[in-house]
Amino acid sequence: MSTPNGFPQHSRVCLTRSMEGGAVQDLQAKKAGKAAKKEAGGDGAPPKIGTPISETFKLPEDLKANIKMKSITPRPPRKPRLERAASLDEKSWRKWRRFRTSQESLTDPNETSSSNGSLQEASPSPPSRGRASPCNPCGPQESLHSSPDALEASPGGKSRGGASDLGKRASEISSAFGGLLRGKGFAGGKPRLSQIMPARPLPPMELNVASHSLRTANRIDSDCLDYRLYSQHKFGRVSSSLSDSRLQGNGTLCDSCSTDSMKSTFSVLTPIRAKDVRSRSYLEGSLLASGALMGAEELSRYFPNRSMGIFVATWNMQGQKELPVNLDDFLLPTDPDFAQDMYVIGVQEGCPDSAAVALSCRREWEIRLQETLGPHYVLLHSAAHGVLYMSVFIRRDLIWFCSEVEYATVTTRIVSQIKTKGALGISFTFFGTSFLFITSHFTSGDSKVNERKLDYNKTIQALTLPKNVPDTNPYRSSSSDVTTRFDEVFWFGDFNFRLNKDRETVDSILNQNPNTDVSKLLVYDQLTSEMSRGSIFKGFQEADIHFRPSYKFDIGKDSYDTTSKQRTPSYTDRVVFRSRYKDDIQAVKYSSCPVIKTSDHRPVFALFRVKVRPGRDNIPLAAGLFDRDLYLIGIRRRATRELLRLREQKDQRSSSICSIS
Repeated sequence: MSTPNGFPQHSRVCLTRSMEGGAVQDLQAKKAGKAAKKEAGGDGAPPKIGTPISETFKLPEDLKANIKMKSITPRPPRKPRLERAASLDEKSWRKWRRFRTSQESLTDPNETSSSNGSLQEASPSPPSRGRASPCNPCGPQESLHSSPDALEASPGGKSRGGASDLGKRASEISSAFGGLLRGKGFAGGKPRLSQIMPARPLPPMELNVASHSLRTANRIDSDCLDYRLYSQHKFGRVSSSLSDSRLQGNGTLCDSCSTDSMKSTFSVLTPIRAKDVRSRSYLEGSLLASGALMGAEELSRYFPNRSMGIFVATWNMQGQKELPVNLDDFLLPTDPDFAQDMYVIGVQEGCPDSAAVALSCRREWEIRLQETLGPHYVLLHSAAHGVLYMSVFIRRDLIWFCSEVEYATVTTRIVSQIKTKGALGISFTFFGTSFLFITSHFTSGDSKVNERKLDYNKTIQALTLPKNVPDTNPYRSSSSDVTTRFDEVFWFGDFNFRLNKDRETVDSILNQNPNTDVSKLLVYDQLTSEMSRGSIFKGFQEADIHFRPSYKFDIGKDSYDTTSKQRTPSYTDRVVFRSRYKDDIQAVKYSSCPVIKTSDHRPVFALFRVKVRPGRDNIPLAAGLFDRDLYLIGIRRRATRELLRLREQKDQRSSSICSIS
């Protein structure tokens, strides 16, 4: 039975009896003060700071005259105190309450109120810890489910009705906030923050992953920039078909009909419209044509700054069959952070035995190179001329932009059957830039400078390159010099130029400058002197030398020749370069590899940044061909070596003995 004020009859009777006891004023004031403190840190609609308690709890005018209100000074909330251990019923209620709150937050993403506010409205009350009051047989459930706002909206009664309103309201606020603090806010003795939901929906994330720093960029063609408006006008929604609508419901497709939504979910390829496919020709592409395989747009996708990294190395093996176990320090120096796009390695004095033995030695050398470079690189081409080897490795995803690879050889010996001295050249076009790599072994001897110059002149005249690949700039080419018929030329090998100084002087200079300050030695270098006169390597440049002479060492040691011949240390192994266009080639590093000691020569390498230009599609392409058998063998060895290393580490850990002192 309810009263005109909307309260149950038994609640009114119980509250009236408590008021007759004469202690209702103190009880109401204390509860109102506690409720005001807890409302300052609770959820829902807390009162503003500085609001008097008389405005927070509006009492009827007739009740104010009969109740004496005590002045309450607001104090900051105390630190939470440790409570007694919760019973099993209370623990299960708290667990169900948290689960219910998480479900509500997931099902209503637009809800902006906190999780504690939703708990006050929807969650059941915890089991009562004290005894049930005889005046309230219905228990605390009704008081917890009743809203304070609903109580404010109810019509105010007389003095007894106003007292029941105040008591009801104070009891509900106290029980609600007490339950929150016990069940949610400080569960387990640790304070927990309420769940924070955004006030408005978050903006959609951009699906475009294009970046200028990526080699393979998700780039949209200029003629497809208007695809968003075109598709909206032509097709409307992407999910208009039945199959697309099913995918849309599963969250597979995007709701917006943008260019990104038209792409494959599993690819970063640029979308191509049907009319563009009809109008394009992949056989005859112009220099600036849209969609050309060798064109400017494709070049910008892989090389935004239009420059690539090239590693060039030379090494005289001295005919040793035993190859180094590890080539990491040689091919992958630690100074640059990234590997290069192309690796070109030239070898002199490989294996001087029979043809079968030399072939197996050369194959083993190429397998070691592939094993070191790993699966990201493939052998574009390899060639040999007697004991001269050259291998060209390129990144796997760049092989499609290479033309057919051509090579030619020259023998500088008087007897052409002896192929220990000579030159080997490999040429090809990458995009629109033509490359020529030459490795040579010139005549040896301290005083045979003229013979070495003759070897150079014979090489530039006798190398018949290019053959089928067209010259990128025939107007600047010369029929008497092969180096003028290519954009970028790298010449490396054992040139055998020596230092015009006695052994004692050279040793004293090396001992005085342990930090590889070799500027005093280069004053006596034969090659530097001849290049300054223009008698050899015309138009070529060489990076600054900051490493010690690469010849001649005792095998397996760091000491120079200690035999009776006492050969003078010299810079016999060199790397020089030239370009048709100024500043196309920038030397990044020029050094030797002192770790490899299986020969009397130390390997010498150089790192370059080379400018690349777009080209035409009418050149003969390599069609992605590479040495697949070598690739598989090298990768298999690489995996086997890693497994053996892990097994050795495991055996060492299992066989270790702990000693207790």
